[in-house]
Amino acid sequence: MKKLCILLLGSLFVLLALVFIIVPGPSIVFLLAALVCFSMYYPRARTWLKKVQSIFTKACYKLDRLK
Repeated sequence: MKKLCILLLGSLFVLLALVFIIVPGPSIVFLLAALVCFSMYYPRARTWLKKVQSIFTKACYKLDRLK
């Protein structure tokens, strides 16, 4: 039951991200939340989450150096 709820929540986050890709909004935040939900049960999602986290970390460091 817990797994089903988390997967439904992750699916909801994916749908919201798709909506916010069309309509201006925080689509990246919802995609990250979906990856977090899916990474609890799927190892492949965990590897994608690690890749996305490292990309965002590098991007933040580059933005900080621009100041």
